[in-house]
Amino acid sequence: MTQSTFTPRVFSGIQPSGGLTLGNYLGAIKRFVTMQDEVAQSIYCMVDLHAITVWQDPKDLQHNTRELAAGFIASGISPEKSILINQSQVPEHAQLGWIFNCVARMGWMQRMTQFKDKAGKNAQNVSLGLFGYPALMAADILVYHATHVPVGDDQKQHLELTRDIATKFNHDYGVDFFPITEPVIEGAATRVMSLRDGDKKMSKSDPSDASRINMTDDADTIAKKIRKAKTDADALPSEAKGLEGRPEARNLVNIYAALADISVDQVLADVGGKNFGAFKPMLSDLAVAKLSPISGEMARLMSDPAEIDRILAKGAQQAREITVPILQKTYDIVGMVRPAV
Repeated sequence: MTQSTFTPRVFSGIQPSGGLTLGNYLGAIKRFVTMQDEVAQSIYCMVDLHAITVWQDPKDLQHNTRELAAGFIASGISPEKSILINQSQVPEHAQLGWIFNCVARMGWMQRMTQFKDKAGKNAQNVSLGLFGYPALMAADILVYHATHVPVGDDQKQHLELTRDIATKFNHDYGVDFFPITEPVIEGAATRVMSLRDGDKKMSKSDPSDASRINMTDDADTIAKKIRKAKTDADALPSEAKGLEGRPEARNLVNIYAALADISVDQVLADVGGKNFGAFKPMLSDLAVAKLSPISGEMARLMSDPAEIDRILAKGAQQAREITVPILQKTYDIVGMVRPAV
C-alpha cells in the first residue's frame, strides 16, 4: 500500500474547554467548512479526552462540548456532509492511543513546546495525560487513516509527531498501513492575535474579555471590541511589507482579509493610506455581518441540547464504521490475539 492508495480524508478537532473565539473560527473552523466540500470525507471532533488533561468541571465540560458542536454546525459544518463526533464516544481513539504510547519515544514528547509552555516550572505536578496527549492526537488522526489535517500553525509540531509515529509504526512492523498525514496550514489568519496585544495569541484564558471576540458575542459587543482594539498612530500601508514591526495593524488587516476571503495585499490595495478611524468601522461592519448569524444560530441550537446529542450519537456510529476495522487491523499487525469471527 502506498500513500496514493489512501482515500482522501480530513480529520481535525478542537478542545471543548469553553469560550470559542474568533481565533478558533478563522484559524480552524472556517477552513473545516471549506474542506468538507473539497475531499471525499471529513471528520470533525470535539476532543473532550484532550480537554481533561487539565481538570474540568463536569457540568462545564458537558456544556462546552455541546456549545462547540453548535459552533461547528452554525459555522457551516453540515452533519449531512461531514461526520461530527465527540471523541470519547468513539473508543478506538483511546485504544489506538495506547498503542501509539508504546511507539512514541520519551525524547519526542519532551521536545513538544506546547507541553513546556503549559507545564512551565510545574512540570512534575501536571497530569501524565498532558505530557502524553500528542500520542492520542496522533491516534485521533490515524484511526481514520486521515490524509489531511487542517490546523493552526501552533499545532504543526504535533502533526510532525503524528508523521513520526506513523513512520515508526510502519517501519517497526514492515507495513505501509498508516498514511503520512499532511498538515493544511493556510489562510490570512491561521494565528489570530489579541486585540489588546498584537504579539500575543488571542486566547479564551486571557483575563481581559476585550482581548478577544467570542463566537457568542452579539453585534454591539463585536463592534465595541473592534473600536477599542489597540492600534498605532500611523496610516495603513499599501503593501504587506509596511506591516512589519506593527503587530496590531498586521493582526487587524489579517482578520479583515480572512473574514472577506481575500489576500492581505488585496486589503491593503483598498485601504492603504487610511487611518484606523476609517478602517475599524469597515472591519466592524464585516465582522458583524459574518459572525452575528453564527452566534444567533449557536444560541438556537443550544436551546435544544437533545438535538445536538442526537447529531453526535449519529456521528459516533458513522465514525466507528471507519475506526473499528482500522483498529482491528492494527491489532492484527501488532499481534494481539482476538477471537475468530
